Amino acid sequence: QVQFVESGGGLVQPGGSLRLSCTVSVSSFRLYRMGWYRQGIGEQRELVADISPGGITNYADSVKGRFTISREINKKTVYLQMNGLKPEDTAVYYCNALQASGSPVFGSWGQGTLVTVSS
Repeated sequence: QVQFVESGGGLVQPGGSLRLSCTVSVSSFRLYRMGWYRQGIGEQRELVADISPGGITNYADSVKGRFTISREINKKTVYLQMNGLKPEDTAVYYCNALQASGSPVFGSWGQGTLVTVSS
């Protein structure tokens, strides 16, 4: 069963930065399109960034220009560098592999990592 372990969240002031990491226990990690999702309180989970096996990236409009997704194949890890954080970025962040539709591949999720942006 695939496992996701997210880390790197915390409390940060508006305008600050954080770098999230997600390590994935799947043998074919390099073949998957990977994504970062987030879920705020009372909100649905949304996809904020994804990266293809070839390194092509996509971002939600709300984070474009501020967030950067990357991956290390040999470490089976995907990162999310978040700069210029805003209070509306406050959420629990998760990673998963995703299908072409943007829906997650795997039904299981990690514990997520909480990002709180507040002064």
